[in-house]
Amino acid sequence: MKEQAGILTLKVSEALPRDVGRGFARLDPCDMEKVDAEVGNIVEISGKRKTYARLMPTHMEDRGKGLIKIDGITRENAQVSMDEKVEISKADSRAASQVILAPLTSAAAFKESDTKYIGKLIEGLTLVSGDRVRIALFGSGFRDFSVVETHPKDVVLIHSNTKITIKSDKLPAGKGVKFSYEDIGGLGKEIQRIREMIELPLKYPEVFERLGIDAPKGVLLHGPPGCGKTLIARVVANETDAHFVHLSGPEIMHKFYGESEANLRKVFEEAQANAPSIIFMDEIDAIAPKREELGGEKQVERRVVAQLLALMDGLQERGHVIIIGATNIPQVLDPALRRPGRFDREIEISVPDKNGRMEILQIHTRGMPLSEDVNLEKLAEMTHGYVGADLEALCREAAMSALRELLPKIDFEANYIPYELLLELQVGMNNFLKAFAEVEPSALREFFTEVPDVTWEDIGGLEEVKKLLTETIDWPMNHPEIFECAKTRPPKGIILYGKPGTGKTLLAKAAARESGVNFIAIKGPALISKYMGESERAVREIFKKARQASPCILFFDEIDSITPTRGGWETSGHTTERVISQFLSEMDGIEDLKGVVVLGATNRIDIIDSALLRAGRFEHLIELPSPDKGARYEIFKVHTRGKPLADDVVLEKLASQTEGVVGADIESICRKAALAAIREFLEKKETDLSQLKISLKHFKEVMK
Repeated sequence: MKEQAGILTLKVSEALPRDVGRGFARLDPCDMEKVDAEVGNIVEISGKRKTYARLMPTHMEDRGKGLIKIDGITRENAQVSMDEKVEISKADSRAASQVILAPLTSAAAFKESDTKYIGKLIEGLTLVSGDRVRIALFGSGFRDFSVVETHPKDVVLIHSNTKITIKSDKLPAGKGVKFSYEDIGGLGKEIQRIREMIELPLKYPEVFERLGIDAPKGVLLHGPPGCGKTLIARVVANETDAHFVHLSGPEIMHKFYGESEANLRKVFEEAQANAPSIIFMDEIDAIAPKREELGGEKQVERRVVAQLLALMDGLQERGHVIIIGATNIPQVLDPALRRPGRFDREIEISVPDKNGRMEILQIHTRGMPLSEDVNLEKLAEMTHGYVGADLEALCREAAMSALRELLPKIDFEANYIPYELLLELQVGMNNFLKAFAEVEPSALREFFTEVPDVTWEDIGGLEEVKKLLTETIDWPMNHPEIFECAKTRPPKGIILYGKPGTGKTLLAKAAARESGVNFIAIKGPALISKYMGESERAVREIFKKARQASPCILFFDEIDSITPTRGGWETSGHTTERVISQFLSEMDGIEDLKGVVVLGATNRIDIIDSALLRAGRFEHLIELPSPDKGARYEIFKVHTRGKPLADDVVLEKLASQTEGVVGADIESICRKAALAAIREFLEKKETDLSQLKISLKHFKEVMK
């Protein structure tokens, strides 16, 4: 960090996701003092070009490092990249009387009401002619503009009376949407690894020459759909100013002999002619599957794979061209493609955790007029298993929900929406909750993942079991740092067993609800297939999805149907034995089952394979006994809650008269008593609903 009188040299770092488009420069307060500036002052940022921003303080963890945190828009305006140096000095600005903007992302005509709305959104920004401005629009979208002219001519500050003029005829050539690192949330570690592999070779090839090694040639990104693989490739291309070639796997295939390989060669020739270049191959599994699995009729695919291998690492040097491949099924790629020299590094883009989801929600809501009751942290906790695309859809649905509330006020005969009406739009927490009911996590869409609407209060009795489930499920899921500190591994599995109707499935649902994590319910017999290997594959897929959506509860109802004792008469051939072996290896194999608790329910624990019941797999075997009198009273209270009971109904007496009855039977008694009361009410042809009462005689009638 270099220092002159009133001028400071700092290193550029990425901005906070929520700061994009707001014209902020975050500095250490000590650095602000060195340029005689305070929070809210305007500073001049000098890179290859001069631009201006408003000062804000950095977070504590970034202080003392000589950093200036600015977003991709400001970096482009200053013509600097990440980790480059810029000079900072205090500056003054004048109030803008007029600013002329040209759209960079759309040449559509703008009405006067649009300019008023845009003026309101950019109020407080400091601009100079030639700057790029990003305006976040309602519904998680944005639009970029170039500042064509300002009045007065110097540095200007937008205020409420500034006249905004939009010149659609002044659309600059070759401009468009540009993504930056601030547009990617929850992938900090992955982004850092990708920058090492791609930015360094493209921007500083001499570093690798000095070390006497070849620069990395390619990166393979893999992960579930919607996690940000394509977005990462676009951001890296924008941030490095490299020529970007986007190649979708199927588009190079051609019906004529040799044309597919020629198409592939043209792509590489174009990249070499415009080096430094990035070739992004989306859905690379479509053009490079395993050759040994391609039959004789698929000669075209074999030749394409061979051509791709030769282009990536053949005799001809390809220069400063880096390949980024993306797929969500890396296991089907040809092994020759996955060796160093072709794809030097494979980076898994995983499902984001809570902090990652928080960042993604901040990105997609930064253009929204959020009401004060919106709690993004609560939304981040609720959205287990959601990838970036799901969270974007959630924000879009919430915005549409808010828009639907405004529809009655819109005059559809008019050709525009009044500016005042646009400013009324607000997205509240209720809009997000409505959207949450609509948007499912795509990583787990084929499984039942909805968190059940059952709480501990809906289960009568079983207090000790509830306490044990809370300790073994809720604590490790929601307080992993405590277990890490204690160097203790939480249990992987719990089996609930007992007579039918004692509440095993209900307890599993309540445990998922109380811990607030994903819940995948699997009916045991549904896994068994008549085809060889399909049952084992189904078990693998279920555990894989559970790992992706962790923290997650994986609930196997009637688990005895898929894990009976091996070698006994219950096992039907070798299929069941293979399923048990697969189940055992998934629960306690080489691959760690992190963030997943397996719950099993059965009323035949005596036939479950003993290997499954050992410590390290199902560590807790919890028997659910038939309820005693006190528990039966609690169950009666649950199932008569809100019902119109007559004064002669005493739940304690009913509990005493139902010795040996389980919870499901008590629920049935309460339901049948209610139906008997409804039958009597309708037979009397009563119309006053206040006369509908469930009396003791109705209970006695169904308890005979």
